[in-house]
Order: sequence, then C-alpha cells, then structure tokens
Amino acid sequence: MTDDDPRVRRTRARLRAAVLELSAERDPDSITVAEIAQRADVNRATVYVHYRDRDDLVLDAMEAAVGELAAEAARCPYREAGPVPASLVTLFEHVGARAPLYRRMLGPYGSARFCARLREALVVELRGPFAAGSRPPGHDDVPPEIHAHYLAGALIGVVTCWLEEHPPRPAGEIAAMTWGLIR
Repeated sequence: MTDDDPRVRRTRARLRAAVLELSAERDPDSITVAEIAQRADVNRATVYVHYRDRDDLVLDAMEAAVGELAAEAARCPYREAGPVPASLVTLFEHVGARAPLYRRMLGPYGSARFCARLREALVVELRGPFAAGSRPPGHDDVPPEIHAHYLAGALIGVVTCWLEEHPPRPAGEIAAMTWGLIR
C-alpha cells in the first residue's frame, strides 16, 4: 500500500477525524490508541500500520489546523495601522476552539515536533508577505526571513501563555494585546 492508495487515505482520514473528535470531548492526554481505533472503526494494530504512536497521529491530524492558523497569521495587514485585524482574532478563535489539543501539544510535556512544525508553517506563510513589504513600518533594516522567524516565535509564545490562563481571556482581548505588541 502507498500513500496514494484510496484505502490508505480513507483510513488515515478516519483516524485523524477520530483523534480530533476525541480531543474535543476531553483532555488529549487521556485518549488511548485503542479508543482512537474504536472511534475510527479500525483495529488497534491498524493505527500502528499508519502511525508510530498517538502523538504522530495527533501531529498529522493537526496539520490542517496548523495550515489554517498560519494562513490567518499571514492575512494580517501588518503594514497598516488601525484596529485589531479580524484575521488575528480568527487566529485566536481557531486556537480557542481546539484549546485542549493545542495545550497538550504546546505545553511542558507537549510535542517538540508539533511546535517545530507550527513555527515552520508560520515562517513559510509570513515570509512571502514580509518579503513583499507587508511589515510594520520601521523594520526595513531587518531581513524578512529573520522578521518571519521572530513573529512566528512570538505568536507561539503568546498562544502558549494564553492557553495556560484559567480561564483564558476572550480571543478578541488577547488578539488586541498581541496586535499592540506587533505594532
């Protein structure tokens, strides 16, 4: 079987959906591979045919979410002054809707692979607009690549801190704070 085999794609899609559904219901740390398999209606051994472990499956399931988050970060009109961009609020709403999973993946016992993948996705999405001049004024002396890495790290740091709050402040409020720091 190969990655382009329809059966492989269907099985992986069911496994990804199952782990995301379970993560929305309760703390991802408490989810077992057996429960994921049961929810996906596959044998437990099938999970290991496709993924090394639960975290590998979660990382794959989160790939689409990471892409959405990075795309929202890139949509921000960094060059323009003004109110908090809707895309920045949407970024935090996206994280808030998946808070247990992001908390697990970015927390102290989280996944270094996930954090690196999130940072990489943010850099890739930010690099283009920054190279095209869509950066806050006064940063032209910093290469776009460095600026993209800086902002990616800052966003991950703010998201991680926000997820540790109990309860987390509203998405619009943390977006406004972040926008103030970016500007």
